[in-house]
Amino acid sequence: MAKVFVTDLVLRDGHQSLIATRMQTADMLPICSKLDSVGFWSLEAWGGATFDACVRFLREDPWERLRKLRKALPNTRIQMLLRGQNLLGYRNYPDDVVRAFVQKSADNGVDVFRVFDAMNDLRNLRVSIEAVKAAGKHAEGAISYTTSPVHDIPHFVELAKGMAEMGCDTLAIKDMAALLTPYTAFELVRAIREATHLPVHTHSHATSGLAAMTHLKAVEAGATIIDTCIGAFAEGASHPTTQSLVAALAGTEYDTGLSLPLLEEISAYFKEVRRKYWQFESEFTGTDTRSLVNQVPGGMISNLANQLKEQGAIDKMDAVLEEIPRVREDLGYPPLVTPTSQIVGTQAALNVLTGARYKSVTNEVKLYLQGRYGAAPGQVSEAIRKLAIGDAEVITCRPADLLVDELDKLRGEIEHLAKTDEDVLTYAMFPEIAKTWLQERAAGSLKPEPLKPKGAAAQEAAPRTAADEFKITLHGETYLIKLAGSGRQDGGPRPYFVSIDGVSEEVLVEALHEVVLADTGSGAPRTSKPVAAADQKPRASHPGHVTAAMPGSIVEVLVQVGQTVKAGDGVLVIEAMKMENEVQAPIAGVVISIFTQKGDAVTPDMALVEIQPE
Repeated sequence: MAKVFVTDLVLRDGHQSLIATRMQTADMLPICSKLDSVGFWSLEAWGGATFDACVRFLREDPWERLRKLRKALPNTRIQMLLRGQNLLGYRNYPDDVVRAFVQKSADNGVDVFRVFDAMNDLRNLRVSIEAVKAAGKHAEGAISYTTSPVHDIPHFVELAKGMAEMGCDTLAIKDMAALLTPYTAFELVRAIREATHLPVHTHSHATSGLAAMTHLKAVEAGATIIDTCIGAFAEGASHPTTQSLVAALAGTEYDTGLSLPLLEEISAYFKEVRRKYWQFESEFTGTDTRSLVNQVPGGMISNLANQLKEQGAIDKMDAVLEEIPRVREDLGYPPLVTPTSQIVGTQAALNVLTGARYKSVTNEVKLYLQGRYGAAPGQVSEAIRKLAIGDAEVITCRPADLLVDELDKLRGEIEHLAKTDEDVLTYAMFPEIAKTWLQERAAGSLKPEPLKPKGAAAQEAAPRTAADEFKITLHGETYLIKLAGSGRQDGGPRPYFVSIDGVSEEVLVEALHEVVLADTGSGAPRTSKPVAAADQKPRASHPGHVTAAMPGSIVEVLVQVGQTVKAGDGVLVIEAMKMENEVQAPIAGVVISIFTQKGDAVTPDMALVEIQPE
């Protein structure tokens, strides 16, 4: 009997896709005994964005989460998603870091490593797969499926053959953006099976509404493992519902043998858990056939929406989704999966938010255009490359060949805070965030990002109003105030025109904090935008003031007072939407003031550095 096995994704990709990876470990552990008794082929529970979210938002130790899950799931394989040479970060790491990370992941509880590369550059997979095999664990090579003028079935079959030659135990078709259609899946699975004879594992997000049909055709073509998600965290940007696929295959030669009543018990538990995280829900995580065009992966959409919400720019979401395919074409059609999805998505957001394409270019896009993430699948726009990196050399070798071992260096940098090798590896993934996390852990002050109480949902959704006619009592006198209108705000106090007891007056108001309220007809969310006060960073008011393109935090200040700079020289590095962006000097001159320092949170209206023209 050609039984089909199931990998459930509720502990990783399900909540990553629907609530921005915010599920806390404490909400996973109580249901693990039931999950462990189902009989899944594996549970995907680690890797992807979970590591980042644990440290950045939940203030948890991701390694401790893995150990707790390993103890709570003694009978079930734990599977993780590993980005090849990128591991769980957003850059390539030297081979010594890759080997150490894989070994420690295995030591702490990972059984199955799904290894992929965002560029489908096989050179970026070799060391990870070798390390998995050396650790005695299951290596699953994953093809990042996409569509473009340069991607077709023969191309993907060659990738599969290359992974098989590296020693992979199974092969996965990773359809992160819900682009795989049922009959194409049938052809692709059959071709890979014929070329490699390895078991094929299919992974397809439900964003476009095709995934369940895609899995069925893949199974008919010979796929033996499918990815699904417990119903409470299924469908839309997530994955087809586990219960539905189990029911669809029941009584056939592909019967999974899993218990529907038990699965429903588990789903009921997660339904209640999901309610706690309502603040991370998004209108953009449902079924959306635009994914067939913009190719935004399901695991990215909820995070992208949340990031834009944090920028006060959720109203620009549709424009960003329209810009993403244009940026992808400029960069030579990379598959959109972390880190390329974040690289392309953040650049698209910058293009939209700054009002000019490539006015500001992230450091990661510059590295991509230098070939430091691997070979682009298609032709890169030479005009964009020239604009972004000028005459910088474009490498053609395996990017990691240019990196020197750095594990000892990392240990030295963080030895005063790191208690274990795992701490050092956390620092390797996200140096600035991890350093702060380790400092707070040492001080006993780690606190997770707060969850808003359930009652706050109705309060937030309620319309807000502001009076345009009211009475003010001051020193015993009562005045009738009518607001007639306001003038433009040009960086200073804003004029308001009011009637006070029938006498027209003009008053000047300097805002220290602005709140933009939703238009009750449009349903746009409220956003809050801090405005620099006089005793904080000054407002940008002339061409010599250096500003950030979007809100973020200062990673590095590159200049000193008295330093001469040319227009276009790097002045600051900020992190916004998980990507680093070099802020350049708008004019040539001498740096006369620096108003910020490493770690500061900044907004676009703040002057960060002042340059005096020569």
